[in-house]
Amino acid sequence: MGPHDGIERFTSPGKGRGMRALRDFRLGELLFTCPAYTCVLTVNERSNQCDHCFARKEGLSKCGKCKQAFYCNVDCQKGDWPMHKLECSSMCTYGQNWNPSETVRLTARILAKQKLHPERTSSERFLTVKEFESHLDKLDNEKKELIQTDIAALHHFYSKNLHYADNAALEVLFAQVNCNGFTIEDEELSHLGSAIFPDVALMNHSCCPNVIVTYKGTVAEIRAVQEITAGDEIFTSYIDLLYPTEDRNDRLKDSYFFTCDCKECTTKQKDPAKLEIRKLSEPPSPKTIRDMVKYARNVVEEFRRAKHYKTPSELLEMCELSIEKMGAVFEESNVYMLHMMYQSMGVCLYQQDWDGALKYGQKIIKPYR
Repeated sequence: MGPHDGIERFTSPGKGRGMRALRDFRLGELLFTCPAYTCVLTVNERSNQCDHCFARKEGLSKCGKCKQAFYCNVDCQKGDWPMHKLECSSMCTYGQNWNPSETVRLTARILAKQKLHPERTSSERFLTVKEFESHLDKLDNEKKELIQTDIAALHHFYSKNLHYADNAALEVLFAQVNCNGFTIEDEELSHLGSAIFPDVALMNHSCCPNVIVTYKGTVAEIRAVQEITAGDEIFTSYIDLLYPTEDRNDRLKDSYFFTCDCKECTTKQKDPAKLEIRKLSEPPSPKTIRDMVKYARNVVEEFRRAKHYKTPSELLEMCELSIEKMGAVFEESNVYMLHMMYQSMGVCLYQQDWDGALKYGQKIIKPYR
């Protein structure tokens, strides 16, 4: 049987196109694999991973010209050249000032790939890149401005080596990438890069997904996390499922422009446990709880941004202050407390503060289970 036997594209009631099973799949079984249509290694992992296949190894060889791309061997270097050549001379010209965002780099590669390979690829068995939803009509002004900034950066850093479509077509493409791009992570959930996996993008979202997407190098593997019966729709999750219903749906609306109606979102069964409040002699008022949830959501978002520019000790201080503030209202098993303790553990590991990492690890292991 081929890697795509047993699944098909279909029209999902109320959800548009989707993917469904044509046969039963056991728990843990591989449904299909999808090689990246194109991908880009994150700047922070340069020299640790191969730019072409994302393998992590010592002693990678660097590109002789720009000295900023690293490869396992000559085969990987040749394989990556059609994409790397978009950036190589530009990296040399701009030096330290060469800084397009990962989204811009990925979009440049899509444009180059479409020119090099106009026919359907092995990543597009069920859905082509050109069919991606853009939701352009639903974008607010802030999102539209960000796209214009990305278009300007594309022109600035790639003008020599890329032949673009007009501005309107680029707006659509950036909006498509924002809705359909994937971040590739390693086993420790560290960010390795961004990629386009068209067939994976066909699956609809559920907060009770029946499959999970993991990565082997630059190939996505889709495995069953529940028993799947022939005729079932195949659902993945687009977001982190740790958070309570309202938070999950705000994230879905903001990035993907829909609200989830899965069983977990309609029953909100797990929300009380996720939002556990401290049992105090004087229980906090509903307003106090609402305000603390709002603070917690902001701090999670702020920490995500701060990772790019704060030092590890500043990040740890930020985590500890937020844990202390939330701890006045939230139980330690509350998901927002867990999230910040998990981030603290990560920073401690990075600083090789093993006692600190162990302290946080012991607190989070039971509730995470």
